[in-house]
Amino acid sequence: MPSATYRTLLRTPGAAAFFLTATMGRVGIAMTSLGIVWLVHDRTGSYATAGLVTGGFAVAEALAGPQLARLTDRFGQTRVLPPVLLAHAAAVTALLCLVASDAPDHLLTTAGVLAGATIPQPASLSAARWSALLRDDLTPALPTAFALESLGNGLGYLAGPALVSLLGASGHPALGTLLAAGLVVGGGLLFAAQRRTAPPAVSAVERDHSGRSLLRPPFWALVGVSLSLGVFFGAMQVSVAAFAVEHDAPGRAALLYAVSNCTGLLSGWLYGLRPRRTPPQNQLVHATAWLAVSCLPLLVADTPLGLGAALAATGLAVQPILVLSPVLAQATAHRAVLTQAFTWLNSASAAGSAGAAAVSGRLIDSHGSHAGFALAAAAATAMALLAAPRTGARRTRRTVSGPRSDGARSPRS
Repeated sequence: MPSATYRTLLRTPGAAAFFLTATMGRVGIAMTSLGIVWLVHDRTGSYATAGLVTGGFAVAEALAGPQLARLTDRFGQTRVLPPVLLAHAAAVTALLCLVASDAPDHLLTTAGVLAGATIPQPASLSAARWSALLRDDLTPALPTAFALESLGNGLGYLAGPALVSLLGASGHPALGTLLAAGLVVGGGLLFAAQRRTAPPAVSAVERDHSGRSLLRPPFWALVGVSLSLGVFFGAMQVSVAAFAVEHDAPGRAALLYAVSNCTGLLSGWLYGLRPRRTPPQNQLVHATAWLAVSCLPLLVADTPLGLGAALAATGLAVQPILVLSPVLAQATAHRAVLTQAFTWLNSASAAGSAGAAAVSGRLIDSHGSHAGFALAAAAATAMALLAAPRTGARRTRRTVSGPRSDGARSPRS
């Protein structure tokens, strides 16, 4: 693979098939949580109930995700995914039936918890396949592959919420939930059918020695970075909306979100086009430092135009951080627990986002939208501090920065 571009990656045998089917699942997952809000609120008229069910879904997803990933690493994707997907389909069906029958809140919440506990993580599963597929490649193709994954995630979270909101606003919230489940289950089954690119199940010997790599400080520093990034996302989501309302321009909130998202997608696309000689650890330090510095204008922005410019600056750093975190996790964690490693990063980000949304809401109620931006800036500063000291720079340089000058293979973790 002389040039690690998106086109050459997708021409790798089997790569396009598993990437596209995983992207189907990503769109469905991006629709699911918001779809539950539309569905439950439409039937009950209560945002409190909708939030309770959605919160149960999110907490169950964050807690159960690493456990499902552990089973996947142990028994293989093709064996674990089908029963998990069928369980998810049953849980969503139960939720739809309970909503239609005006069931009490605790039953709706239970169904939401079951739906969250059985939803797969296509981003982690797809990343594990790229790691297995490119393990013996001598060029720095893995960062480009993870950049492609990040673009797939970004596009999924642009298209999914917009689609489910359109269906909900047009009076068909149940259809939005059904479509989300169909994409998750259908995409997941098609993904599981791609057996040729599935990572092999790990042996008993590997299981005995590999789990300790997830307990080392370098990996937990990456989990801390992901947790802080989730706090940043959650605080920004609430703060931008509050800022638009404060300036009597609630309709501009969607435009401000679009500025940040589009800038992030552009930076992620450009990042993956060009290999870099700088070790990934150093790149993460630079990206998190840029994010921390670019948050400062958020604290003093007083017009929607000024906020949009600040959001564009922060968006430049977000996608590279999302790419570099799994790159460094791949270099830090043993290959036998890679799916768990990637899922822990996703779960940490989701947990941070959920917690920050609640905390920032209270701060904004008391002190205005700039208090929410201050929380986002604090999270960005924490990211920079966590990235700097110890996330395995020496080991990462050996494993993912490309071939050695003498032409020998780089040793693998």
